[in-house]
Amino acid sequence: MSLAEDTREAARRRPFLVAALRAGVVNYTAAARDLSDEVDGDTESIATALRRFAESLPDRETDSRAARVSMRSGLGEATDSDDPLLAVGGTALAPGAGSLTGVLASGDVDAGTLAHVLGCLDAAGVEVRAAAVAGETLLVAVERRDGPDAVRVVEDALQEVPESAESEDV
Repeated sequence: MSLAEDTREAARRRPFLVAALRAGVVNYTAAARDLSDEVDGDTESIATALRRFAESLPDRETDSRAARVSMRSGLGEATDSDDPLLAVGGTALAPGAGSLTGVLASGDVDAGTLAHVLGCLDAAGVEVRAAAVAGETLLVAVERRDGPDAVRVVEDALQEVPESAESEDV
């Protein structure tokens, strides 16, 4: 593989870097140093390959999502008689069964929206205990004390959801 191909592959293993490249906010030399353990080449050559990769990517664009955000208090592990809001493997969360707060967004949501919401919650210091998206519903479960902040973060996140990058070969 060429240095350019190795650099693109290494960058794609770091979604945050691809997002930063699309947004045009990368220090190429610092990013090249970060990639140098995976890419065989000098820092300047890797930085040049990153610049060329960035030029080939579509610009970062965002879109507002129409979704109603609500909060459900008291989420916890569901029993057989509960109607869960979320179920993954053998664990299900239902209202009235615990101390977590669920933030629901219903409407124009998808996996990309969930990824963006999770990133925004992480940046705000809100720990997510569980998360899922299915159909037109997104759910994040947080500690009770984080519920109001999580609602605000989710509402704000829905105003600027990044559009998915198109896969392009350089």
